[in-house]
Amino acid sequence: MGSYLGILVPILLVALLWLGWRYLSLHRQLNQYTQNLRNASEGVLAPQALPEDVKGLEELSNAVKNLLSSFNFQLATSDADRARLAAVLDQLTDGVIIANPNGYVQFANPAAEKLFGNDLLERSISETLRHHQLIHAWQVSQNNDEMQVETVELPNRHQFLQLIVIPDRFTPGGSLLLVQDLTRVRKLETVRRDFISNISHELRTPLASLKALTETLQDGALSDPEAAPRFLGRMVTEVDALTQMAQELLDLSRIESGQVGLSLNPVEPKKLLQSAAERMRLQAERAGLSLRVECPDDLPRVNADEPRIEQVLVNLIHNAVKFTRPGGEITLLGEAGEGVVRCGVKDTGMGIPAEDVPRIFERFYRVDKSRAGGGTGLGLSISRHLVESHGGQIWAESIEGEGSTFYFTIPSA
Repeated sequence: MGSYLGILVPILLVALLWLGWRYLSLHRQLNQYTQNLRNASEGVLAPQALPEDVKGLEELSNAVKNLLSSFNFQLATSDADRARLAAVLDQLTDGVIIANPNGYVQFANPAAEKLFGNDLLERSISETLRHHQLIHAWQVSQNNDEMQVETVELPNRHQFLQLIVIPDRFTPGGSLLLVQDLTRVRKLETVRRDFISNISHELRTPLASLKALTETLQDGALSDPEAAPRFLGRMVTEVDALTQMAQELLDLSRIESGQVGLSLNPVEPKKLLQSAAERMRLQAERAGLSLRVECPDDLPRVNADEPRIEQVLVNLIHNAVKFTRPGGEITLLGEAGEGVVRCGVKDTGMGIPAEDVPRIFERFYRVDKSRAGGGTGLGLSISRHLVESHGGQIWAESIEGEGSTFYFTIPSA
C-alpha cells in the first residue's frame, strides 16, 4: 500500500503542476487576446492582425476574427450607403429636415438651409419654420401620427412653399419634413392661365367683328354699293389681324424651339439703329413724335443677324409710339459695354407700373387693358427670344408717368 502511495503522490503532484502551468498559460493568452480585441475595437490593431492559432483557443479566435471581419464589412457598406444618401440629399432642390421626438432639428440639407437660414441643427421646428400654418401641420402630424401636407404663400418673400410632414416609423415622435419651393411652378401656372385668357380675348375681338360684318352683309348690306365695299374692307382688316397673330405665334414658337437659324455677321450698331429709325420715322411723325438716334460712330461692331435685330428695334419703337402722347420724344441709344454693345429705345410716354415691369415680356401680357391699343401683344416676347438667341439680354427701366427705356445687349464682334 505504501508503495502505491509513493508512486501516486508524485504523479498527482506532477499533474497538479501541469494543470497549474496550463492554467497560467491559458490565462496569459486570454489576457493578451483580450488586449488584442480591445486594440482592434479601438482601431489600433486591424482585425486581420488578430492571431488565428492561439493554442487551445483556435476555434474561439477564428470565430471572433470572422465576426469582426463581417462587422467591419457591414460597417463599410453602411458608410458607403450613408455617403451616397448624403450626396443625394445635398443635391436635392427640395429642403429635407429630420426632427427628433422633442421637436428639434437633427438634420437639414443645403436646400433647407437656403429656405430657412443656416445653422438649423438643434433649433426647434417652430423656430425653423416660422409660419403658423407650417407649424400647425407639423403639430397635427405629431399628434395623429399621420402624413400632413400644407401649402402657404409668403408675401414678404414672394414665395409659395409646400410642406410634407412624414412621421418617422423607426423613431416614435420623430418626423421627416420635406419642403418644396413651388414659386416657379406657380409663376408658370399664372403665365399659362394669363396666356390662355389673353389669347382668348385677342381672338374674340376680331372674330366678333367678322361675325357682325358678315351678318350685316347677309341682311342686305351686300347689295348696297356704298356699304358693301366698306364692310368688306373692314373684314379684310380683321382677317389680316388674325393672320398676323397666327404668324407671330408661329414665329414665336419656332424661335422658342430653336428652329430659327441666325445668320450672324459683324454689323455696325449705328447702322442698325438708323435703319430701324428710318422705317418707323413716318409712323412717329404721324403720331406727333420726334424720333432721333444717339450713337457714337466708333462703337465696336456686333455679331448679329441684321434683319432680326432690326425687327427687335422696330417692335420697341412701335411700342414707344403707341404709348407716348403727341409732342413726346423717342430716342434710340447706342453705348459700349464690356464685351457687348448696349442698345436702347427711350420714350417720354406714360411709363409702366413697377409691379408690371417683370412681366411685360410675357406673351399677350397687358399692363392696362384700357391702354392696350392695337397689335397682338407678342412683339416684346418675340424681341426677348431674338435677343437671347444672340446671346444678349433685354430689360426695361420705367417710371410711371415719366417714360420708359428698353435696353438690350448684343455681344461685340
